Amino acid sequence: MSYNPYDFNNGYQASQGDTLGQYTAKTFLWMVLGLLVTFGVAVGCWLTDATLYAVYYIPYVHLIVLIATVVISFTMVRRLEKMAVGTAIGLFVLFSALFGFTLSIYLLAFHVTSVVLCFLLTAVYFGALAAYGYFTKRDLSNLRTILFSGLIFLIIFGLLSMFIPALDVFDRVVCMIGIAVFLGYTAYDTQKIKAFYNYYSASPDMLAKASIFSALQLYLDFINLFLYLLRFLGNRKN
Repeated sequence: MSYNPYDFNNGYQASQGDTLGQYTAKTFLWMVLGLLVTFGVAVGCWLTDATLYAVYYIPYVHLIVLIATVVISFTMVRRLEKMAVGTAIGLFVLFSALFGFTLSIYLLAFHVTSVVLCFLLTAVYFGALAAYGYFTKRDLSNLRTILFSGLIFLIIFGLLSMFIPALDVFDRVVCMIGIAVFLGYTAYDTQKIKAFYNYYSASPDMLAKASIFSALQLYLDFINLFLYLLRFLGNRKN
C-alpha cells in the first residue's frame, strides 16, 4: 500500500465489525490458503513432470514466471486501494499458483525428506515470530529500515550470483542473513496487521483488501524463510 500503516492521522474512525482477533485470524487463513495453493501446484508439477517439460521446452520459463509474480505483487501494492475485493483475491491466488511452479523446481533439486524437515522448521520459526509480533508491546516499526536494507542486499546478491558463479561460495552466509531478515519481517508484518485494522476499521471493503495484502506479505515471509532454510539445511540431489 502507498501509505505508512503506522500513521493513523488520516485513518477512518472505528466501527462495529470483526474484532482484531477475528480479523487477524482471517488474514492468517488467507495466508494458509495461499500456501496450500502453492504447495499443491508444486507437488502436482513435480509428480507429473510438468516442471521438467516446462524447463526443457519453454525457454526462460523460470524468468517468465518470476516476472509475472513481480508484476502481480507490484500491482497489488500500487492498486489495491482501487481494485475490487474479488480482484485482490484472484491476484493473490494467481500469485500463489505461479509461485508453486517456482517451488516445484526446488523439489527437483532437493530430497523430499529435506523439504519436509525444512517446511516443519519454517512453520515453527514462523509461528514463534508471528506470535511475538502479535503480542509484543514493543513498536517494531523501527526495524523497517534495517529489514529493508537486508532485503535489498539479498536481491542484489541474488542478481549478481546469476552472472558471477564464484559468489556461490558465500551462499551459506547469505542464507543466514536471509533467514534473519525474514524472521524479522514475520514479526514486523504480523504487528502491522493491527495497524491496517485500526486504519481501515470503518471501511469493510478496504479492510477486506488490507487483509489480503497482509496475507500476501506473510505468505512471502513464510515462503522466503522456507527457501533460505532449505538452501541452508537441505540435502541436494546428485
